[in-house]
Formats: sequence, structure tokens, C-alpha cells
Amino acid sequence: MKKILVPTDFSDQASYALEVAYHIAKRAQSQLILLHVVEDTNVASMHYTGEIDMPHMEDRLFMMKLIEKGKKDLADLSSNSQYADIIVEQQLRIGSPYHNIRDIIQEHDVDLVVMGTKGSSGLEEFLIGSNAEKVVRHAKCPVLTIHKKAESFDFKDIVYATALEDEEEQCVNIVKSFQSLYGSTLHLLRVNTPNNFQSDKTARPELEAFAKRCNLQNYKIHIYNEGSEEEGIIYFAESVNADLIAMATHGRTGLAHLLTGSIAEDVVNHTKRPVLTYVIGKNK
Repeated sequence: MKKILVPTDFSDQASYALEVAYHIAKRAQSQLILLHVVEDTNVASMHYTGEIDMPHMEDRLFMMKLIEKGKKDLADLSSNSQYADIIVEQQLRIGSPYHNIRDIIQEHDVDLVVMGTKGSSGLEEFLIGSNAEKVVRHAKCPVLTIHKKAESFDFKDIVYATALEDEEEQCVNIVKSFQSLYGSTLHLLRVNTPNNFQSDKTARPELEAFAKRCNLQNYKIHIYNEGSEEEGIIYFAESVNADLIAMATHGRTGLAHLLTGSIAEDVVNHTKRPVLTYVIGKNK
């Protein structure tokens, strides 16, 4: 884990994410990349080079003020003495936060994105979504979402919710790297729902076989019954006081996403615990 990207809008949620990212970077001896995006609906993603091409002087002046403020805030954050023991790189971009995050991941070969999110619910969740949701759905690297100020920076208990798919092994390797870094106990979880139920007699051997195939160490197997996968993952994580929830996602888009939704995105939206996600099937 060499490079960790932390997008920031200087909000409380972003500061919570930076705090977690710093402690991961310190432990893993990683570099932090701090990204601030000055939003402009006219462009998707653009480096700041000092020239702003806008037809109206008022718009140009307003954008320049936003850029100068962003530069100052980014410089102040990067030079904070708290982060003196790690390498911190600054990136200021213009356009869409999501598109710029995507570009930075590719350009800098980012290993992990750590970002804050408020979560969402109801109509807002259905109509708008958030930048965090888009990144979770499409990122080419693992994404760790942070919802609140961390009470601890040790991920001692990790819940890994599995559907036992072969492609999940990509995600499991990432979870194992966190487990190795923190000496964690891994809770391998299957959630039974009314529409997708397996008896312990059937499910437990399948979970054991999955663990063996993935060469898991220091793990426990759990089967939890709940009305939905999302609720089962969240409630089980609460029951073991998990420090981290980890799960794979298919990153569905378009009509498929509208019809089926995403369990990973639902969990990101509705839990207060850190969630580590990885898109499988698109990252080969």
C-alpha cells in the first residue's frame, strides 16, 4: 500500500477521513495524496494551470477566488505538523469531484481511497446519491468510507460479508492486507434472508471451503439471519463491535443498478462504521 488518496472539501467528514488515512499511512509507510476539487459543472476534470477560460469576467473572478482559497486551505492542511512524519502531496483540480478522483487514481496508481461521507436516505439517496457512492461503485482500487470521528485507529475486528463468489478473492486479498497490518480477527459472514436462506449444515462447510481456498488465518465463521443483507451486515457488525466492515461490490450501473441496487452502497449509506469496498470483475 504505497499511495493513499484522500479527497477533501475541508468539511468535518473529510477531516475524519484524513485522520484515519494518516494513521494507515503511518503504519503502512505510505504516501498521502490530498485532493481538493474546485467544482465547475462546465468541465469534468482539469488540472489547475493558472489560466481560467471563462467568457464572463464575474465568473472568472469568482472561480479564481475559489481556486486561491482552495490552494491556501490545501497548503495549510498539508503543512500541518501532525503529518510531518509522512509524505503528503497536494493536488488541486477543477471540475467534477468524482471524475477527478477517478483520474487521480489512474494517474498516480493509487492503492486506496479514504473519503468521508455523510450517508444519505430516502428521496435524496434515490435521486441524487453522493460522490462517495459513485467512487464506491466505479473505483479501480479499494475505497474506505468514513462517517464519523474515529474512536480508535486500530482495525482489530473486521467483518467480511461474503456471497462466496470466485471473483471475491480479489477483495479478500485486500482485506488480508489490512488484517496483516493490524493483526485483526476476521469475521467471515454470511447473511441469511427470507429469499436467500441456507441451513447451517449447508452454509458452514461452504464458508469453511471459501476460507481454505483464500488461505484465511485468524478467522471466525458466522451465519446471521435478518430481513435483508444490508441490515444483517450492519446489525452483525454492531453485535461484535466491529472496527471495519469489508465487502465486494459488482459496481452495477444503469438499469441494472436501478433495479437491483447495491448492498455495498446501502451499507455505506446506513452504517456509521468504516466500510472498505472493492469492485470485483472490473479491475483485472
